[in-house]
Amino acid sequence: MTFGEQPAYLRVAGDLRKKIVNGSLPPHTRLPSQARIREEYGVSDTVALEARKVLMAEGLVEGRSGSGTYVRERPVPRPIARSGYRPAGGATPFRQEQADGEVRGTWESSSEQAEASGAVAERLDIRAGDRVMCTKYVFREAGEAMMLSTSWEPLAVTGRTPVMLPEEGPLGGMGVVERMAAIDVVVDNVTEEVGARPGLAEELQALGGVPGHVVLVVQRTYYASGRPVETADVVIPADRYRVAYHLPVK
Repeated sequence: MTFGEQPAYLRVAGDLRKKIVNGSLPPHTRLPSQARIREEYGVSDTVALEARKVLMAEGLVEGRSGSGTYVRERPVPRPIARSGYRPAGGATPFRQEQADGEVRGTWESSSEQAEASGAVAERLDIRAGDRVMCTKYVFREAGEAMMLSTSWEPLAVTGRTPVMLPEEGPLGGMGVVERMAAIDVVVDNVTEEVGARPGLAEELQALGGVPGHVVLVVQRTYYASGRPVETADVVIPADRYRVAYHLPVK
């Protein structure tokens, strides 16, 4: 292989990718077999296998047990709102978005007390092992899981208050800002860091992805006078959704 020349498996994967993108291999079409790829491109079984692995890692194809490898449906990414505006009523941006009757969004959650891990403790500026309220969410659109979220709130702040459980009580389901205000904690800042990584097995199982699929992770932390009062990881399938920010200009 000369300088700048692609390895054979990437060349084969690139040609198959082009056929998928231009529609020559439409969704639900079976990908050529390993033997067919070997013969058509004049490559070894190893190269043919590696090319198929590349397409699978990119989310372009999926394996079906006992049937073969097929071209996946390529969804048009939809936006998920991350807003700097606080709408009247205190609902979160997701709940405002899902209030549209055409969207048909639902969510489910569960909360339990836990000990803060080292990573969570660092984000909340508390000690590892301190008690936190951990709440896990699954957000759905028309019944399909679209987003996961896990939040942690230090019980030193919310413990033994009406807002200790984020989804229960008089302010259950309201945003962090409104819930904290009810216990005289004034949230004045929020940070969000967005990154991408391969989805964990349990995340992809919940979101309907396949091994190797990439997820977007929004790491959010709310502050009150510099003190972290809530932190969360929001996990979004990168092939189906994009993160859309709507920020006020002061």
